Amino acid sequence: MILPIVAYGHPTLKKVAEDISPDYPELNTLIADMWETMYEANGVGLAAPQVNKSIRLFVIDASPYGEDFPETADFKKVFINAHITSESGESAEMDESCLSLPGMTEKVGRLPKLEISYVDENFEPHTETYEGIIARIIQHEYDHIDGVLYVDRLSNFKKILLKGKLRDISTGNVEVAYKMTFPLRARIRR
Repeated sequence: MILPIVAYGHPTLKKVAEDISPDYPELNTLIADMWETMYEANGVGLAAPQVNKSIRLFVIDASPYGEDFPETADFKKVFINAHITSESGESAEMDESCLSLPGMTEKVGRLPKLEISYVDENFEPHTETYEGIIARIIQHEYDHIDGVLYVDRLSNFKKILLKGKLRDISTGNVEVAYKMTFPLRARIRR
């Protein structure tokens, strides 16, 4: 089932999400719905807070970047109860966009290497190290489970310049090709 993605300004996007246990209700259905929702919206990642669930869960399928970044060609994973244990390297800027911020792309600085601990959809534990574009995608989705959006990482001056765009997104005054919930509009719009 395709779920509505919550837009910028929705309170769930600002909460630090909680770890879950293997008996979380209908977890497999939620994961399947998140994959379907992400693909419908042409995304490469989707975090549970973006579908109004304040839990530490995100999914990534980086394969659309496979032509430009070969390491992403077969990268498809579910991250549950993820915690980044270290980040390193020199910050580099790259364009980022977000399904909760339709129509926007901004340069965001991130460190190029991370170590992350998580459990997969079978609750098998993993501790892995990632670099480059995969690290960036993980950091972006990880931010969502920590109540952070990429616009929160921009300078105050840049945020002032984007204030009108952000207001338009919150009120639904933006064109989208997927199902969304706008916090300042009390209905779902496609």
